[in-house]
Amino acid sequence: MSRTVRLTMAQALTRWMSVQQVEVDGTVVPYFAGVWAIFGHGNVAGMGEALAGIEEVLPTYRAHNEQGMAHAAIAFAKQSRRRRAMACTTSIGPGATNMITAAALAHVNRLPVLFLPGDVYASRRPDPVLQQIEDFADATVSANDGFRSVSRYFDRITRPEQILDAMPRAMGIMTDPATCGPATLALCQDVQAEAFDYPESFFAPRVWRTRRQRPDRQELADLIDALNTAKAPLIVAGGGVLYSDAEVVLADLAARTGIPVAETQGGKGALVWDHPQALGSIGVTGTSAANAAAEAADLIVAVGTRLQDFTTGSRTLFTGKRLFQINVALHDAGKHDAHPVVGDAREVLTELSDALGGWTVSSDWRDACSSNVAEWNAAWDRATTPSDALPSDAQVIGAVWRQASDDAVVVCAAGGLPGELHKLWRSHRPGGYHVEYGFSCMGYEVAGGLGVKMADPSRDVFVLVGDGSYLMLNSELATSVMLGLKITVVLLDNRGYGCINRLQQATGGRPFNNLLDDARHDAMPDIDFAAHARSLGAASEKVTGVAELEQALARAAASDRSYVIVIDTDPMITTPEGGCWWDVAVPEVSARAEVQAARRAYESKLTGDDR
Repeated sequence: MSRTVRLTMAQALTRWMSVQQVEVDGTVVPYFAGVWAIFGHGNVAGMGEALAGIEEVLPTYRAHNEQGMAHAAIAFAKQSRRRRAMACTTSIGPGATNMITAAALAHVNRLPVLFLPGDVYASRRPDPVLQQIEDFADATVSANDGFRSVSRYFDRITRPEQILDAMPRAMGIMTDPATCGPATLALCQDVQAEAFDYPESFFAPRVWRTRRQRPDRQELADLIDALNTAKAPLIVAGGGVLYSDAEVVLADLAARTGIPVAETQGGKGALVWDHPQALGSIGVTGTSAANAAAEAADLIVAVGTRLQDFTTGSRTLFTGKRLFQINVALHDAGKHDAHPVVGDAREVLTELSDALGGWTVSSDWRDACSSNVAEWNAAWDRATTPSDALPSDAQVIGAVWRQASDDAVVVCAAGGLPGELHKLWRSHRPGGYHVEYGFSCMGYEVAGGLGVKMADPSRDVFVLVGDGSYLMLNSELATSVMLGLKITVVLLDNRGYGCINRLQQATGGRPFNNLLDDARHDAMPDIDFAAHARSLGAASEKVTGVAELEQALARAAASDRSYVIVIDTDPMITTPEGGCWWDVAVPEVSARAEVQAARRAYESKLTGDDR
């Protein structure tokens, strides 16, 4: 008869989490780096007591906002290349629902995080309990059902023994490259405190290893044949290249064959910026070099990307091209009527490289791409060179890039900055570019920077954030100070939502409700962001112009705590070179002549009459 140990469900869950391990660069380490917790009545007695009893092996971190702590956990997983993860626990009401946005972000980006929100009483003794959402037609529904559509795995724990099955299933989902994403276990608060005689074998340490799927022989053979007959092939590197540790194989393949490589937001940094075959970013926020190559290519080989609309120019950039998709997930490999090559990126590229032997692209194709890169580099210089006018986002990016070390990590999320960063940031090392643009979630930036620093404390972390995103969610700046995890925040104040203001006008609309000037107000707010940052414990200053910014960045580098630099920027200037069409529907009916003209242009693009 197997030996057992009597524990509460919460104690058993946390003990099990503490012995799950992964192998990273030849070293076995805990898979869960810790648990973020904001306690309430729905988790403090159960999960709180369990975490307090195990904090030496499973650290608990206190945050100031549930969405913020979840963003930090997700950023940790992304910067760790999905090898490690964190968990987040909250009470049953707004604490739980505050995490649903973050769960959606993790789901879109295929990033692992374990959500452990408290839930209603399984026994229904105090029904409705404080913060309970009541569905008048279904008594089994709680607020946590909102996690169902944004979780790769969802379960509600209504009996303590259910975690014997639920935890390994959640772990299997989070560690499988093809299914990787958020898992949610809604923990009924009475069940958290209930005891069960768990088998001791349940708590034996286990090492989970990344599954590396090799490609189907025929699918790989089809890709090899396509490359052998292609005159102008192009590789599009996505985030899967980095998650698979395939960047070295890709760099060698590109250098040996001469195939040019463009990068998605997730794949940026797969090649160092000055690799001979590196074209930079592709798509709506792409470089002129990469998009010119996409227009001229006769074969597109996408690697580890879900081919969202910013990458494909809303399905216009790759029109008429033969498309192959190398992806570990069949769901993504067949998108856009692609020829699928299902498998791990590193395994597929390794076999592809071996099979191609001495094959190379033509000198004409190589020269054409090199010429386009030279033109783009000249455009980069123009965009990032400081002027006497109010700085542009590009000029700020150039200043940060010049001051940052080669090992630094730049962090960003929503608004206009991700587009300019995608075009203009030059990656020296893989992992130096961390931009959340799958869900494009405002408020990710500061918390994300904290998560990146937790994942790799040895690297300097630069968070670039607009005033709009900063105002949405800045509280984890205080957490970074509290934990001694220094990040440098460059806050670009363009006095509103500059990116959407530009899009509004590009689609014919009048400036309305985006910039502060154009929003309903009795008095214009005069926000002292530097003073606010100081109130959260960070060092801070406001600068005027790019020259002062570079001097401030040097002071920030010498600081021993998180540092915020505020700079006013022009909300209207973007880098004109590069980019391609993006499908944003324009109203068919409007009294504005500008909207009518924009609709005609939109319809022309849809029908192809603009070509």
